[in-house]
Amino acid sequence: MSDYALRRSVSGADDPFASSFATSYAGVVSFLAVADEGSFARAGDRLGIGRSSVSRNVQKLEAQLDTRLFLRTTRSTSLTREGELFYENCRPGVERIVQALDEMRELRSGPPRGQLRICSAPGFGRKIVAPLLRGFHAQFPGITLELLLNDRPSDFTGDRIDVSFRDGRMEDSEIVARQLIPMQMLVCASRDYARVHGLPRSVDELAGHGCINFRTASGRVKEWEFKVDGIAQRRLPVARHTFNDADLMLQSVLDGQGIAQLPAYQVCDLLRDGRLVSCLAQYVPDDGGHYICYLSRKHLPARIRVFVDYMIEHTRRLDLDCLTTMPVQRQTVADACDDGRMIDAA
Repeated sequence: MSDYALRRSVSGADDPFASSFATSYAGVVSFLAVADEGSFARAGDRLGIGRSSVSRNVQKLEAQLDTRLFLRTTRSTSLTREGELFYENCRPGVERIVQALDEMRELRSGPPRGQLRICSAPGFGRKIVAPLLRGFHAQFPGITLELLLNDRPSDFTGDRIDVSFRDGRMEDSEIVARQLIPMQMLVCASRDYARVHGLPRSVDELAGHGCINFRTASGRVKEWEFKVDGIAQRRLPVARHTFNDADLMLQSVLDGQGIAQLPAYQVCDLLRDGRLVSCLAQYVPDDGGHYICYLSRKHLPARIRVFVDYMIEHTRRLDLDCLTTMPVQRQTVADACDDGRMIDAA
């Protein structure tokens, strides 16, 4: 009899209920941690136990299942085909158990606590999210925060994300998306650029200017969005420069290298102090937003609920509505360059 078969017999595998009970929770949790981390050592760090303990838990689980779940070499650890199937079947159930345990702890222990894993696009994360985290932590010291900056769409399950900040329009029915602020995209230039080259007075005049484009994490160059006579339009102007980082894109505009369509949260202060001027305000689309998102749950953990409420309240307090709070007048380019106001180029 093989070692696997002997252990299976001892564990009571002939009785389905006994076999299921014998497949320990510790073994399943260790297995999921190794599968997620790709390493027994990293799984041990994540679970707060030693590598050897993780290895023993997984070995017991494999013996109880009479199945090899991992292919191990000195350099790598990967799932077998059986391991992949077991992972897909186990993960949702374990997540529900963890959620139930967390909720019971929160009910019993008072103030919200635990870890929050947050994801945001780099520009919005640096400018809006990160500055608010200090105040949140002061109010909820029992919640630890991990902020990940990434342009690609977050995978809530695969990346273990609790809350994500997203831009644009939300169409995923499995995700709860609450708007923080409207998404205003403004065409901006430096005062020096406007003085030398002028500014476009219509969307069609973009072709005559040095435009700066943004390349997304998927490799696609992001189109500029407008609303002309109530109809949405997308344009992809010929670029003088293209960047995959929002801060580099903004710096290029400040250096007078060209014009770009930038989010209001990134440029409002620069428009107010006159370092930038803006045009084509009458064509700004009004159907997008900056959203805070989380997976739909019947009983939302307190740590997620208080974070979402805090971020909505404090983000909306920020003065980021450039279109309604800044003076917009019909001016010449020279006048706009002198006082730094937004240009109505109609």
